[in-house]
Amino acid sequence: MTSGAPLDRQGRRDPAWPERVEIFDTTLRDGVQFEGISASSEDKLKVARQLDRLGVAWIEGGWPGSNPKDEEFFARAAGTGSGGGELELEHATLVAFGATRRPRGRVDDDQTLSSLVAAGTSTVCIVGKSWDYHVTEALRQPLDEGVAMVRDSVEFLKGEGLRVFFDAEHCFDGYKRNPEFTLRVLEAAAVAGADCLVLCDTNGGALPHEVSAIVGQIAAHFDGVQIGMHTQNDTGCAVANAIAGVVAGATHVQGTVNGYGERTGNCDNTVLVPNLTLKMGIETVPRECLERFTSVAHHVAEILNMPHQHQQPYVGTSAFAHKAGLHASAIARRPDSYEHIDPVAVGNTTRFLLGDLSGRASVELKAAELGIEIERAAMAEVVEELKRLEHAGYHFEVADASLELLLRRAAGEVLDYFRVEKFEVTVERDVDQHYDTEARLHVVADGQEFVTVGQGDGPVNALDNAFRTAVSTVFPELGRVRLTDYKVRVLDTDRGTEAVTRVLIDSADDERSWTTIGVSENIIEASWLALRDSFVYALLCAGRRPAGPAGPAG
Repeated sequence: MTSGAPLDRQGRRDPAWPERVEIFDTTLRDGVQFEGISASSEDKLKVARQLDRLGVAWIEGGWPGSNPKDEEFFARAAGTGSGGGELELEHATLVAFGATRRPRGRVDDDQTLSSLVAAGTSTVCIVGKSWDYHVTEALRQPLDEGVAMVRDSVEFLKGEGLRVFFDAEHCFDGYKRNPEFTLRVLEAAAVAGADCLVLCDTNGGALPHEVSAIVGQIAAHFDGVQIGMHTQNDTGCAVANAIAGVVAGATHVQGTVNGYGERTGNCDNTVLVPNLTLKMGIETVPRECLERFTSVAHHVAEILNMPHQHQQPYVGTSAFAHKAGLHASAIARRPDSYEHIDPVAVGNTTRFLLGDLSGRASVELKAAELGIEIERAAMAEVVEELKRLEHAGYHFEVADASLELLLRRAAGEVLDYFRVEKFEVTVERDVDQHYDTEARLHVVADGQEFVTVGQGDGPVNALDNAFRTAVSTVFPELGRVRLTDYKVRVLDTDRGTEAVTRVLIDSADDERSWTTIGVSENIIEASWLALRDSFVYALLCAGRRPAGPAGPAG
């Protein structure tokens, strides 16, 4: 017999581990190199403000002098331009990134170093070669010149009164092949006054046992000098490698929100920080900032126009999602039985997923999660309706908004904001093979009838535009709703063009995002069903109540 007390899941720090680790965020520099990301200076300012909400110590803003967008960002952020000073940070310090001087060049005549000084930041981070192979083959210089490039650059920047972090590029590859040269480079940076020696796994090929051994040896060699980590995810070990480095003595880690970064990405700060603080008891960001991690991760994805990674640890929508069955019923009694932390600690929530295997208890749990009370007789009908719809092709565990609408209607809530009497969509192709798409829509809302025409890039876009035009005066809040993704899946491919299709539409406004679903043999009808649910859900979240006799939404 147990006492019934909740499990103690608080991480406890081993005395051999550091008490605190600085978190350096490089989303705005390394993160934006991720395939599919293109950020304007305005986007970068928005992301920087979100990063500051995380409580990170350092925000690397980019490489001033390398491109016009980064030039504009630093001018606006640090106040080096006529309209500067737009970025006010509460927790973080802005960092400018660059490289060592050119081979055989002079530090006082080096454009990269000059741009760093002119960036207006108190801290800079420069990258230099620490693998002999890169010095002799990529730069085609003698090893002594490779060392001098690092020493001279750090010395120059320190002379300008700047805090200097040195990113030792290819440190782990270099150390494994020629540790003497790698140590010479690090020594040159340290002697010149570098404030932190950052060991970079640039190719992302190191494994945790290698990282642990190498960081331990380097940290012992540089007793009293701060050691940092910068890991890539090419082996899927970026976070694990960063943690291995911390255990071995590193007290500074560079990563990105959502693991964005070149190739397969960087160390994901939204995973690293909870691991270090919640699991290992190592202080990283202010504790009150941890609860912002989920919202910031999603907000940054929206700003950078990237899809949310639902399976992402800690901050993903599936991180604390449980299918119907033993897990769900156990969690209802004791949440700590199947959840490794309290989701609230990182701003996430427990979710119960429903499907064709869901029983009454699972539906009750989901309804309770949403704050919906369904009578006993109606609950049995809901369970059967869910099974019928899932058999027809619906998949509610990926369509949270449509599921909530179904449960609310079962509870007797009236959500008849509008009724579509009729719509038709036409697609015409002219002799130049140019397509014109037009939707005609007859809708009743707030007791008024509207007949409108909308044009678009395709049938769904045309329907969307026609509907918005029709109800813009009745439901102005729908102007803030945007469709962020549209997915179509053919469910029974053996039927060819007669196959049933499933449409998922992702939508968002300024506060939240949601997914709706539609299923039909007619792809336009399936699209409209998903689109309709999206608008109804948006109105529900906006606090709207049906104001007139629209009748059941069509």
